[in-house]
Amino acid sequence: MSRFLHHLSFFLLIAGACSTHANAADQPNILFLICDDLNCDIGCYGHPLVKTPNIDRLAARGVRFDQAYCQYPLCGPSRASFMTGLYADQTFIHRNAIYIREHIPNVQTLSQLFRKVGYFATRIGKIYHYNVPKHIGSGGHDDPYSWDQTINPRGRDKDDEAQIFSLRKGSFGGTLSWLAADGTDEQQTDGIAATEAVEILQRFSKSQQNFFLAVGLFRPHTPFVAPKKYFDLYPPNDLKVPSIPQGYLATLPAPAKKSINRKKEQLNLRPELGIKAIQAYYASISFADAQLGRILDALDDSNLSENTIVVFTSDHGYHMGEHGHWQKTTLFENAARVPLIMAGPGIATGHDARSIAEMVDFYPTLAELAGLEIPPFASGISLKEGLANPEKMPRTSALTQYENGYSVRTQRYRYTEWGENGSEGNELYDHQTDPAEMNNLAGVAEQQQTVSELAKLLHQRITDASRTPAGIQQNQFKNSRRVPQR
Repeated sequence: MSRFLHHLSFFLLIAGACSTHANAADQPNILFLICDDLNCDIGCYGHPLVKTPNIDRLAARGVRFDQAYCQYPLCGPSRASFMTGLYADQTFIHRNAIYIREHIPNVQTLSQLFRKVGYFATRIGKIYHYNVPKHIGSGGHDDPYSWDQTINPRGRDKDDEAQIFSLRKGSFGGTLSWLAADGTDEQQTDGIAATEAVEILQRFSKSQQNFFLAVGLFRPHTPFVAPKKYFDLYPPNDLKVPSIPQGYLATLPAPAKKSINRKKEQLNLRPELGIKAIQAYYASISFADAQLGRILDALDDSNLSENTIVVFTSDHGYHMGEHGHWQKTTLFENAARVPLIMAGPGIATGHDARSIAEMVDFYPTLAELAGLEIPPFASGISLKEGLANPEKMPRTSALTQYENGYSVRTQRYRYTEWGENGSEGNELYDHQTDPAEMNNLAGVAEQQQTVSELAKLLHQRITDASRTPAGIQQNQFKNSRRVPQR
């Protein structure tokens, strides 16, 4: 990092000079809640088994987006994107383990925008990239300029690592691994994070200080660790591993096939192991939901709900056997789609949004909801209109990329190209007839007009997402783009 640190003071002074001045006491608070590696296997998203009563009750008091998408289905690039309001081709972050200011040293992050106008910004847990579980208890690849206060919880899940089962012995964060843990919720890292959040909300209630509180839970990221009682919610006999038809892989372009075949130990996973992994993933979701419930209860008990905008989401989606794949890093719906619920002042109650959403939209949306000027570099769009009136559609398509592939999602279709202008293949899926995205229509003669129209849309979206952001210095180093992931 030495190559850019000497520039930081200068750039941060510029960012401060350009900040919006407002009376923070008149603005709503922000409570930003994010899980790690959570897909839409959630009660309020229609899952028949997964129990998430607290996420569900948040949806009942706000707006739920059925079509919300990450910009890059990998932790580091996704988090850098939504915290800066920029696409991955603007941050130049296409892999993990990068500090955002290595590439965009003078960017004003989302929480930094609120700090500039008097909010007290606190991070608990994982907001920027962490190596999980290696960096639990540390700052990970955090951006210190984003926060007034940071808290790095560390629980018994770190101490119990020797007990964790893994498909690759001793490897937990990059492969399927799990543990039905002894002890209480409060002893786990995420339980400690919830306890810290509760105490901070109580203090804010007394001080009346406007706040931007970001709580990043580590679950359900591998290793899937949760107290045993959450595993008991999901009897193995109720679970089933998804299957794919014979010859399915032959219907995919080579890069798409590679994206679901990267982890050799997870290919053709034995059904009994697959069921245990699904049980552990669901247990981790319900455990995380319980911690979110403690935080939401504290928000209500502290009389802060009426003036606090709550955002709940994940950094990307996740495969649990769909397409024969486990975990993330594909351009299928399973990895690109995220849960997104927003509640609070200016937001309708108990509605589903018609609009599509991108995570890059968080920055301008929260800025506008708080009455702040949206910085000119921000690439997303504000969803404020769609939150006030869920019938409105501020956004009609979503862009997601991974390595040399780009995918655009409309309300009906997903269209994907690999290589420049699809030189390495393309995919088309019709969600009206094929919500699981198992039937690639890109080569079907009757679909060529649709392919042509969506290709034009995709190319325009790629161009827009690659533009130089106003006022942002970009440092692109050798080998910084599309490095193959572990």
